[in-house]
Amino acid sequence: MKQIQIQGLDKPVSQLIMGSDFFKLNNGDEVSSILEHYLAIGGNTIDTAFIYCGGESEQALGIWLEQQRNRDAMNIFTKGAHHDEQGPRVNKEAIHSDLLTSLERLRTDYIDLYALHRDDPSVPVGVILEALNEHLEAGRIRAFGGSNWTHQRLQDAADYAKQHGLVGFSFSSPNLSLAKPNEPFWAGCVSSDEQALRWHEAKQFPLLAWSAQARGFFTGKFTPDNRENEDIVRVFYSDANWMRLERATQLAKEKGVTAIQIALAYVLNQPFPACALIGPRNEAEMKSCFEGAQLKLSQQEMAWLDLTEAVV
Repeated sequence: MKQIQIQGLDKPVSQLIMGSDFFKLNNGDEVSSILEHYLAIGGNTIDTAFIYCGGESEQALGIWLEQQRNRDAMNIFTKGAHHDEQGPRVNKEAIHSDLLTSLERLRTDYIDLYALHRDDPSVPVGVILEALNEHLEAGRIRAFGGSNWTHQRLQDAADYAKQHGLVGFSFSSPNLSLAKPNEPFWAGCVSSDEQALRWHEAKQFPLLAWSAQARGFFTGKFTPDNRENEDIVRVFYSDANWMRLERATQLAKEKGVTAIQIALAYVLNQPFPACALIGPRNEAEMKSCFEGAQLKLSQQEMAWLDLTEAVV
């Protein structure tokens, strides 16, 4: 599998990052099975978060790492400082508390990729960077970034880090998919628009995309008349996205693949380092992701899929 480099890590990150938002303490066999399939395709990075499954995702992953004795071979990507019922928690105290809890759950003494799950624009980036650098210096994290941070805030953080001799963010993890959202899937989420993509290209800043396959929009099970899934309807149903699906289906037929594989390839063929968070639940779905990740799309094909060029 193809890999990218992220500043701060001593090993590369596989372009397909395994999601674990279904890992629980009562489905250990499923967790072991799907991770076995993931390792078989060359994956080495697993995504989790402090809030996933009430903390069980990190716990289940920690058990698996201990059983496999392969901690040093894997990149662990976890997230903290998500808001709660009282509001935003992007502050020094919450970062410290969530990180230490995550380390305990994961049964490890360091996190390879640590991201702030949300942003709080009312908090100066300097305060946040100072807190993260303390954990970096203590060896608790190897690299840090922002999940659902705008590129403007990421640039502010980069400027502050340079001015104050600190380590800055090494990656960003927003939503990026061929299907463009009408509105955020969850409150406080950020999707990469054209301006953000240009920023990533100019900076060659790594992007780890969540919902890279638009939560199944390209599987063929959704149609304009099928409105059963209210969230998919709310977020992805639009004339432009139906056209993108039509074009992905057409290009897939020409290449002998599926539309959802084309959608995955769109994310991974960006002109900057990019990874996709995936959530296959069986070997067939894992194989589909692997095959999609091998596809090469030309700049012309990318533009045509995204409705910015008339013909292939």
